[in-house]
Amino acid sequence: MDHAKPAIAIAAGDPAGIGPEVALKAALDREVNGVCVPVLVCDPDVIKRHAAACSVAAELQVVARVADIDPSGARVNVLACPQPEAARVGFGVTSAACGRASLAFARAAIKAAMAGEADAVVAAPQNETSIARAGIAFDGYPSFVARETGTDPDDVCLMLAFGATRIVHCTLHVSVKAALAMITRERVQRVIGIADAALKRLGVARPRICVGGLNPHAGEGGLFGDEEIAVIRPAIEAAAADGILISGPFGADTMFQRGDVDAFVVMLHDQGHIAAKLKAPNGAAALSIGSPILFSSVAHGSAHDIAGQGRADPAAMIAAIAMLAKARAAPASAIAAHAAKN
Repeated sequence: MDHAKPAIAIAAGDPAGIGPEVALKAALDREVNGVCVPVLVCDPDVIKRHAAACSVAAELQVVARVADIDPSGARVNVLACPQPEAARVGFGVTSAACGRASLAFARAAIKAAMAGEADAVVAAPQNETSIARAGIAFDGYPSFVARETGTDPDDVCLMLAFGATRIVHCTLHVSVKAALAMITRERVQRVIGIADAALKRLGVARPRICVGGLNPHAGEGGLFGDEEIAVIRPAIEAAAADGILISGPFGADTMFQRGDVDAFVVMLHDQGHIAAKLKAPNGAAALSIGSPILFSSVAHGSAHDIAGQGRADPAAMIAAIAMLAKARAAPASAIAAHAAKN
């Protein structure tokens, strides 16, 4: 984009959930318009239906290409991604049509970013049950972003961010049994490297990273398991040898009390998500880090129970957009280049 402010593509998420509502509210937000040119990626009829139901006044500028958007902020730009079947589904309804539509919106937004038409992507919440009903394999946005950008899925992972806290996950939507098999020295070291590169891209010049253990009390010197000794500590030592400022492993139940850290690396989904949802309920951004594009979603669900009622809070969406608008100044290949190196 040639505009002074970055263009942020906002994929509207599940048409039957709160995604279109929070996306529209974010696109109208004064803070958002101050730092970027927001572009909703959605079926225009879906946006119109949510706007009417939620009493949100908005004049839309519907375009077929990002190049045709109105950067003035006078109108809400909508990159049309027609999904007529989903546009007819009622609020709060789980359906295959909505599952297909939510990923179609995200795919179109990612395509715009890969083409250099958008500077970053923020995705509203999808509904995994609707996606499953559509027969689409989906285990979260990080692997989806990897597939859509042609990136090795092992090089894309999740970072939850809220305030000054950032939490990076070594494993995500898998069983605990499967996660244990995935936690190898190579994987832990790779995730540390991706986290370090992502932090630099987000503007942290010399990141400080703290790594959590897998077992209670980080294994207590081998009393409660030896993964910290055999796997995690060697990965930390290798990362330190690469020049990364890193410490650990620490017990995952105590390390979040540290205030001198730019990011925490955890081994399991719940080690990070429980902390984030206690400290920032409905307020965390969920970044997929490690791909060639800047991509974030929000760390809350599609909230079918309040869809279409005008009650959804766009705070997490606004925070994610502001974060990526700031981060877009860093080289787009920084994270992918680091992952390739390691």
